[in-house]
Amino acid sequence: MPTAALASTGGSTTGEGINEKFGLPIVVYGADLSEAEKQSVRESLDVADVTEVEEISVTGKDLVKYIKDGDVSARMYSSAKITRKDAGEGLVIDIVTEDNITQVTSEMYANAMLTAGIEDATVEVAAPKKVTGHSALVGIYKAYEVSGETLDPERTDVANEELSVATNLANKAGIDEAKVSELLTEIKKEIAEQNPATKEEVEKIVQEQLSKLKIELNDKDRQMLIDLMDRIRQLDIDFSKWSDQLNDLSKTIEDKIGNIVDNEGFWESVKNFFKNLIDSIRSWFN
Repeated sequence: MPTAALASTGGSTTGEGINEKFGLPIVVYGADLSEAEKQSVRESLDVADVTEVEEISVTGKDLVKYIKDGDVSARMYSSAKITRKDAGEGLVIDIVTEDNITQVTSEMYANAMLTAGIEDATVEVAAPKKVTGHSALVGIYKAYEVSGETLDPERTDVANEELSVATNLANKAGIDEAKVSELLTEIKKEIAEQNPATKEEVEKIVQEQLSKLKIELNDKDRQMLIDLMDRIRQLDIDFSKWSDQLNDLSKTIEDKIGNIVDNEGFWESVKNFFKNLIDSIRSWFN
């Protein structure tokens, strides 16, 4: 099944037709895809008729536009299809080639997009081979601006830093991906609700959530998280509105973690069944 993150109760675009208010869905391809790979992405994103979407490419030049320390020579492969929605419908993120997006989860995309200022859209992400998934976020930024919106470059830069912190914590610190998304979301919710005025107050919020979620970080990773959240604190964001969006995302993450726990319980029961079976067989020979 595809991985999906819903920041609200938004649903599938199937059968809805083209929203004439926002125009055609935009498909943004990593510029380093070959023609064969591009066609593979089209198929993954269900682009049967190219006249019913607007196709663009994302390059290293776009990367440095939205990310301060971006590398103009970066290779871009992950791609996305963006369908804008009416205000209040929230974010629906669908990774349609889950095996090929190796680091970024749908919840990580949703969190970063909210930080960047993208609130109401259905986003499908795809890649024809294994990639981390980072360039898809830059493509989403470009598609959003092509559709007529303007993004704050400071917010997109912080959103990229958030994505980097999330993938670092998941891959280097060894924290479960869903748990990382839960941690980031809960800290941001507290920032939205408490409106901290200083970095010290942000540090207190971070530590409280680490303790609450029983997550242990080394000093370097902990400071990385504090620095990120302090940058988020200083962004020009309507935190009262942000809080509701984060609550929706938090519910999605909690449901996902609940499913993981349920699955772990199932597999634990399977393991215990075979252990008991082996013990019974051994007892026949004793």
